[in-house]
Amino acid sequence: MAQALAVAGTDFQCEVNHRDHRTADFGFSRLVVRRGARFTITVSLSGRGYQPAQDQISVIVETGLAPSETSGTRVQFPLSNSLDESKWNAAFVRSTGKRLSLSICSPANAKIGHYTLKLLCTTQGQSALLDLGKFILLFNPWCSDDAVFLDVENQRKEYVLNDQGLIYTGSKKCISNIAWNFGQFEDGIVDICLELLDNSSNCLENQDEDCSQRHDPVYISRIVTAMVNCNDDKGILQGNWSRDYSYGVPPTMWNGSITILRRWNKLCCQPVRFGQCWVFAAVACTVLRCLGIPTRTITNFNSAHDTEQNLRIDSFIDENGKTVKKSKDSVWNFHCWVESWMTRPDLKPGYDGWQVLDPTPQEKSEGIYCCGPAPVKAIKRGDIDQKFDSPFVFAEVNADYVSWLLRKDGTKRQITVNHRLVGQKISTKAIGTDEREDITDNYKHAEGSKEEREAFTRADMKNKLIQEPEKKLLIKLKMEKINMNGTNFDVSAVLMNQTSVVKNCRLILCAQTIMYNGQSIQECGWKDLASVTIGPHEEKTESLQVLYSNYGQSLSEHNQILIVALAMEYEVEELVVSRKVITLQNPTLHIKILGEPLQYRDLIAEISFTNPMPESLCNGTFLVEGAGLTDEQKVPCPVQSIAPGQEVKVRVTCNPQKPGLRKLTVDFDCNKLKDVKGFKNVIVRPMDK
Repeated sequence: MAQALAVAGTDFQCEVNHRDHRTADFGFSRLVVRRGARFTITVSLSGRGYQPAQDQISVIVETGLAPSETSGTRVQFPLSNSLDESKWNAAFVRSTGKRLSLSICSPANAKIGHYTLKLLCTTQGQSALLDLGKFILLFNPWCSDDAVFLDVENQRKEYVLNDQGLIYTGSKKCISNIAWNFGQFEDGIVDICLELLDNSSNCLENQDEDCSQRHDPVYISRIVTAMVNCNDDKGILQGNWSRDYSYGVPPTMWNGSITILRRWNKLCCQPVRFGQCWVFAAVACTVLRCLGIPTRTITNFNSAHDTEQNLRIDSFIDENGKTVKKSKDSVWNFHCWVESWMTRPDLKPGYDGWQVLDPTPQEKSEGIYCCGPAPVKAIKRGDIDQKFDSPFVFAEVNADYVSWLLRKDGTKRQITVNHRLVGQKISTKAIGTDEREDITDNYKHAEGSKEEREAFTRADMKNKLIQEPEKKLLIKLKMEKINMNGTNFDVSAVLMNQTSVVKNCRLILCAQTIMYNGQSIQECGWKDLASVTIGPHEEKTESLQVLYSNYGQSLSEHNQILIVALAMEYEVEELVVSRKVITLQNPTLHIKILGEPLQYRDLIAEISFTNPMPESLCNGTFLVEGAGLTDEQKVPCPVQSIAPGQEVKVRVTCNPQKPGLRKLTVDFDCNKLKDVKGFKNVIVRPMDK
């Protein structure tokens, strides 16, 4: 009887396969490939070589916690002479002595995840099951039959392969950015991303059913949005908007997703503290890019949170111009989510492409805190009956903003309706550059246009559109310049009388420190002018000075102050209001690279900071990180107290592991100045081979 085949080892040819599958950034210690494309392996046999005349070989691939043929997580197929790229199959390449080379192909709708590869060898009626090893299979945006296929190469490079980027924050009039290390190719991150799927409620409740759906990016992306927050499950991040970050990390301190994901893994799936919207979005972007789904972070300025689902945000101020929390509705000065690219065979035609996914826990969707995927095209058309969560996303960019005056006796009076406030400067990082791309046109027609109102009407079938009488008295808030944190500043209110009669008014100016989600913190300036007279067609300007001594102690980490101007005309009792969010600017961190950056060779980064505040700063630390450059480093300030105007410098050593364009991100934090951000692009020259 012929000797049975036995395996001495498997060469997964990682360098060649990873180059062909665009997975080289994962390293070469194990095989990571994309579905819908072939890969080649070489099996070293012991005892004797492969003999086609007497050896029958089948290949078995298995994934999931309990592989089964019924769920499609176990597939067995014979070795053939040619490949069919539409299904799991394998072809003989060559046999040299005791070395057998095989090409294996997965279908474009294969389940993604960890796989075990085996050979079933039958010789003269005797069968042997040979374990060849393990590999990872991911989505494939380069495969035209894959549901995540993206046919523009520079988009695939940006939205799948780029492991660093920019996220936009601030306010619509003062947009800033922070550099973020997505780090999807860093050591161990792909395992953590797949572990995230295994810890979802869906998987824990029914492993077989969950794994059977892991071919579908709609399903996978929805699981990811649920698992990035920890509200219903063993998710990654715990949200916190309280300003008390005891027993955790302030959300603004993070520079990237790598530390967050590794910490969650190290904590055995206990939540990492703390996150806010851009952190949730960035971590989701890391996970989705890692799995092969093209993804980008999105920032929506003046983003509505419509709790009542009536496409209307009600905002109340009292007779002193102070914001009153009387509704659960809110408008966030900015809000971040992600878009992922995929087909939507579960919907009627026309809704493929970018899909909104929002992992920030705001409202429940089908009983859990997640949002999406909602087609961007459906949002623009006002076609909100398309799943998932299209009405909520539509309101985020389109809701009407209704201002109310809340009187002392508890009665209320409508002041104004703003159709244009919500959903402005919707932004993402441009492809291949550090520029901001405005994609507002993807979400909505031009404000005030016929198409925009038609989309709103289509979405608002069950609600009555709010009409507003024409105002005869107008008010506008103005700033002379962008102001720095730590300084006093002035804001002006311009009253405009558009009638031919004299107007007698009361004008109130109120300043309040706020969170970026619109939540009031503390009053920091107030002025009440009981008698302001404006002649026919006249303009009159009044100003309010806001002092650092009043706002410094209550300023949030986003440095935002809300200015409200309320004018009450005495004779006809006309009310007008104007709001302006002021984002104070933090100082600049100066980052200098000393010497030429070369792969695998130490380089020095020098970071300098000058105290712009009118008081000394204490307990300063620099947090430095860079995907492919350095792991997270925490560097103490060289002096315990930084005097006003004093410059301090620190040096950090990095050892670049990856060539090309890298981003070194820096966060400076101290007792009275929180999370000053900076970054430096570093071009690393590859090591000469």
